[in-house]
Order: sequence, then structure tokens, then C-alpha cells
Amino acid sequence: MMLENNTRHRRWVLASRPHGEPRAENFRLEEGDIPQPGDGELLLRTVYLSLDPYMRGRMSDAPSYAEPVAVGATMTGGTVSRVAASNHPDYAVGEWVLAASGWQNYAISDGEGLIKLGDNPEHPSWALGVAGMPGFTAYMGLLDIGQPKAGETLVVAAATGPVGATVGQIGKLKGCRVVGVAGGREKCDYAVQTLGFDACLDHRAADFDQQLARACPQGIDIYYENVGGKVFDAVLPLLNTSARVPVCGLVSGYSATSLPDGPDRLPLLMATLLRKRIRMQGFIIGLDYGQRINEFREAMSAWLNDGAIHYREHIRDGLENAPQAFFAMLKGDNFGKTVVRVAQDA
Repeated sequence: MMLENNTRHRRWVLASRPHGEPRAENFRLEEGDIPQPGDGELLLRTVYLSLDPYMRGRMSDAPSYAEPVAVGATMTGGTVSRVAASNHPDYAVGEWVLAASGWQNYAISDGEGLIKLGDNPEHPSWALGVAGMPGFTAYMGLLDIGQPKAGETLVVAAATGPVGATVGQIGKLKGCRVVGVAGGREKCDYAVQTLGFDACLDHRAADFDQQLARACPQGIDIYYENVGGKVFDAVLPLLNTSARVPVCGLVSGYSATSLPDGPDRLPLLMATLLRKRIRMQGFIIGLDYGQRINEFREAMSAWLNDGAIHYREHIRDGLENAPQAFFAMLKGDNFGKTVVRVAQDA
């Protein structure tokens, strides 16, 4: 695996829009000269690239809350970068920044939207995960919409991913009984033994719905929804009166090309929402809660410093491996937050 040699500009562009699951042919790796910053601009060298499920939506031109990536344009994505050259008065060479450079090893910026990470951050890549967008998503969705109370039962799927793991740990800090759902024994053991969940169930089990019912003898007060599909099917009948369901993602259906087979379950959902007076609310973290980012940063910083929140990354080396790492993440083959290490830290 090759980390960047810093002599050429390399970027992954969207070659075509996928129908169903994304494939290698939907991406194209382009190479050229390293761009040079103009007046008031700076050149960013990507060190870490974040890969996240929302990117699947950006590959589609279906109506959404954000503009799609244009065919032929650089794939979008958050990055942790270092300033390689600067004609900007506020940025010096060597500084670390959080940016949105996308799937490329160099990018030109005018400084707009950059967040300074200091000269020598201890864990720079964490700004893409527990201390960044996924952590913020977990924090606001659970605390503002989920409103956990001590003694309540919280269920969260994708329990070892960057959002789910953070949701569960915050739930424990708030006194909840936390039941995670993950794919495989190794992930479930990690959720219980390291993250401190009360239980974690393998969604691949044939009797998953019965296992979930046994793990939630008092029903479910909060279901943090980030997966959809069969997990929600098992959760729905267990929801208590006045349950809360924050919805931040539905990764199991991001590549679906049609509705699932089987009976129409929408009437059951609507009747359950009404009868049990359930609050189910979707949210987009940047659009709905951007003004509360400082509140999150203060709380998360304190928890991390105290060792109250654990965090795991799934790091893949080399920009050339970004598409394969992306496919694996969409299938749940990652274990922790998926990050591509594009270049050495120096």
C-alpha cells in the first residue's frame, strides 16, 4: 500500500452514477500537477480522509438535502489536512486543519469553512469521528430528540460504528440500559466489554427479533435509528408509549433500487406512532444543529479527557484504496470509524 509521495495531484472523481450498490467503475482516479495557491489562498495536503455512509447519497441525483456530486467532479468528503503552502494571512505552513477537501491528496482553499486543529494535535483524525460530525450526530440526536432518562432502555444499531458507539456510551453516562445491535460476535463483545453496553445482539442471528425482545423486558424507550431494515422491524413492536426515535441514517437501504418485498407495513407504523404517541424525527446534523457545535465540543472534550468515551478507528492506508474501503463500510465490514490515511503525518 502506497502512501502519497507528494509529487503529483491525485483525486477520485465520480465517473458515473451507480444503480444499486456502488462499483469500482463508478469511480475514476485522475492524476495531474499539484495545484498552486493564488493570492489569499492556501494549499492543503490531505493526511486523513473520512469515509461516511452519507456519501452514497451524494453519488445519486435523486432529490436530497444536499446537492449531488457532479459526474466528473471530485468525490466529496471531510479531511484532516496540513497547510503545505500559504498565501493566506491566517494560516501558516504546517498547521493542521479540518477541511472538506474530498477524495484527493491536495486541495486549494480560500480558508472558508476551515477549522484549525492546532500545530500538534494529539489525535488529529478524531476530528473526523468522535470529536467531529459522527460524534456530533450521536450527541444531538440522542440528547435533543432522544432525551434519555435514567432507567430507560436505549437500543442502537451499528453499535460499534462511530455514531452508534458514541450514542451507547452517552446513554450509559445518562443512566440508561443500553442494548446494541451489531454484525458478528467480535463487534458485540467489544460493545459490551469495552464500550460498556449492557447487551449487544448479532443482527445476523436467525432469531434476532426474539433475542431483542428478551434483551428488552421493559420494552424500548429510545431507538436511535441509523440502519433501518430488519432491525427496525424487530424494534417496532417493542417500542413503549412515548418512545423517541431519532433518525440519522438508513444505511441498509442506501443502495436500494425499489421498495422491499412483502406486505405494506406503513399502516402498522402509522398506527403504532399514533397509539403509543411515539416521537420519530429525522435530522441532518449540520442543518439542524450547526449552531450548537461548541456545546458538543466542550462536552465531548471533557468526556474524552476523563476516559468516559472510547473510540475505535478502522484505518486503510493509501488514497488508491478509498473506493474499496467505502464499499466495505457500506456492507458493515468495517470495525470502527472508516478513515483513509492518505499521507504520513509529517
